[in-house]
Amino acid sequence: MKTHRALLGLLALALPFTSQSAQELSSVAGMHSHQGPAKRSPLVERVRRATARYRDISVAIGEGWVAGTPCVTGPNVGAMGVHFVLPARIGDGLANADEPEALIYEPLPNGALRLVGIEYIIPVDAWNAKNPGSGPPNIDGHLTNLVGAPNRYGLPSFYELHVWAWEDNPDGNFVDWNTKVSCDYQRAN
Repeated sequence: MKTHRALLGLLALALPFTSQSAQELSSVAGMHSHQGPAKRSPLVERVRRATARYRDISVAIGEGWVAGTPCVTGPNVGAMGVHFVLPARIGDGLANADEPEALIYEPLPNGALRLVGIEYIIPVDAWNAKNPGSGPPNIDGHLTNLVGAPNRYGLPSFYELHVWAWEDNPDGNFVDWNTKVSCDYQRAN
């Protein structure tokens, strides 16, 4: 539990700095599928079913999801959005398509938040402890991306995969940044 809190704390501190370099996070973006809305992946549909109730942010908050970052934006490459994480899932060592570690919301002009996607975040040590010798997590046929340590987040090595289930992404359903998502309406704290 102490490790889970430490990872959650580090994640909350680290993700706001993702605007420094989109290329660092998306080093394998070229390996991802470039599907438009007409060719939606089965994983995208599965994520939509698993997260539909979180389109209402009050449901997510009521179920224990907490804001992990302000709106994450990247220069010239769009944004990720505001990450809400479920602390019990961070560091559990599992890769379950129906249970993402983060929900991603886009701030709207009226102050509301709109669900645009999710992120799987799996610390390498937690994964290896539960799945020795298995290699990187594979979520419904999609390999996760390794973000090694040391990294600019100050986090231990982790695997991650974004899924743009609620906002089409011209660059693909599984790339880190979405050019259709904006942080223009992020409210100052």
